[in-house]
Amino acid sequence: MLLVLSVVIILTFFLVTTRNLKLVPSRWQFAAESVYDFGRNTIAREQIGAKEFAPYVPLIVSIFCFVLVNNLYGLIPLVQFPTFTHSGFPAAVALIIIFPLYHYVGIRKFGLKGYLRNQFVIPDVPKPVLWGLLIPTEVILKFFFDPVNLAIRVFAAMFAGHLLVLVFTLGSEFLLLQAPIYLKPLSALGFALAIALYLLEALVQVLQAYIFALLSAHFIGRALAEQH
Repeated sequence: MLLVLSVVIILTFFLVTTRNLKLVPSRWQFAAESVYDFGRNTIAREQIGAKEFAPYVPLIVSIFCFVLVNNLYGLIPLVQFPTFTHSGFPAAVALIIIFPLYHYVGIRKFGLKGYLRNQFVIPDVPKPVLWGLLIPTEVILKFFFDPVNLAIRVFAAMFAGHLLVLVFTLGSEFLLLQAPIYLKPLSALGFALAIALYLLEALVQVLQAYIFALLSAHFIGRALAEQH
């Protein structure tokens, strides 16, 4: 439900804020343009390259917003459940969207043989080293570790941050309600640390959305690069 709701939130935000565009933007139009500009210039252009980035801007902006909204659920009272603490969601985005596209754009540009050579063959390396070490390593890296790394990074950060807030909150509640009276003052410290971790988690949630979109753009840019 939260996953579907995030799509509705993002669609509504961009449709409403861009419905009546003005030369001098309103605050909401400025917010939408800032998000788009951030995804376009800071992420897509930098990672994919100025010549080839434009077709992938909608994807990168969408991924950034999608991950961000699902992460920020962890800050909303009564919800407090970042969707990406379920490992299946980031894994689905990585395995169903990013990596098929990553390989597809490379094959479309270079052809299958040229793409495989570009990705896995390093010039001027002795053949025993190339076939015995480098090519197997590159295959494992690009077909296994890269998608796993992309999926686990955001999942682990969301899960760990949410778990830490929960531990400090429950520990403070225990000190306040069930611990001996001389330990009860420590509950205030526990609650203060829980609030600090809550604010830190907010920063991590935004940062992880940025990193997820950044790595997605980086992988696409790597598939399109002439040399590695």
